[in-house]
Amino acid sequence: MVNAEPLTRAEALAADIESMIVERGLGPGDLIGTMEEFRDRSGYGRATISEAARLLSDRGGVEIRPGRGGGLFVAQPNPIVRLRHTLLTVRKMPTTVADAIAVREALEPLIATDAARHRSRQDISDLRKLMTTLRRATTSTDPFLRANWALHERIAEITPNHVAKAVYLSMTHFISDLSERADLDDTGRSADYLRVRLQVHAELVEAIIAGDVARTAAAVECHHTPMP
Repeated sequence: MVNAEPLTRAEALAADIESMIVERGLGPGDLIGTMEEFRDRSGYGRATISEAARLLSDRGGVEIRPGRGGGLFVAQPNPIVRLRHTLLTVRKMPTTVADAIAVREALEPLIATDAARHRSRQDISDLRKLMTTLRRATTSTDPFLRANWALHERIAEITPNHVAKAVYLSMTHFISDLSERADLDDTGRSADYLRVRLQVHAELVEAIIAGDVARTAAAVECHHTPMP
């Protein structure tokens, strides 16, 4: 068994702060603590405190306010939480969901290229039908994301690698179960986002159907590229 790498001091402190938010029942806008308080409590230096604050800020759960009266505050809820390139509303266990997305994305090159190698006529038929459903779902973010999940699950079903399939599907279900409704307020921006993501998925599916492994790998890379 391979032991997991130990947490850095900053990662451990960030985890402690996340637990503190839950234990204290803190809500959006509440002060978690000042940098000085965290330094006194933990005994860590400024660099470690700042790195922990950055980690929490990147995860979207904490807001850093500088100057007098500043410190770490619970972030205001955002209707769209960006986890990598994915638009999701995640209020429970956002850090763990982000980790699950990282595992899922690490497996996608294997899952997709296996699909290109092993797809059957039935697989091709199913993928085309799921792409039709995805195209019809571009009027709203929530149904688009659900159609997206279904498409990726079907792609994963093709691989003969049962371990990779099991892990990938479990990560997908975990992310989906903890994700809430997601819609963009800006209708034009939402439409642009869904249009681009549809094109990305269409290329991925066509590459798999063509049995082109190199093209499929390139499509996966494009799929993982964040939108600006």
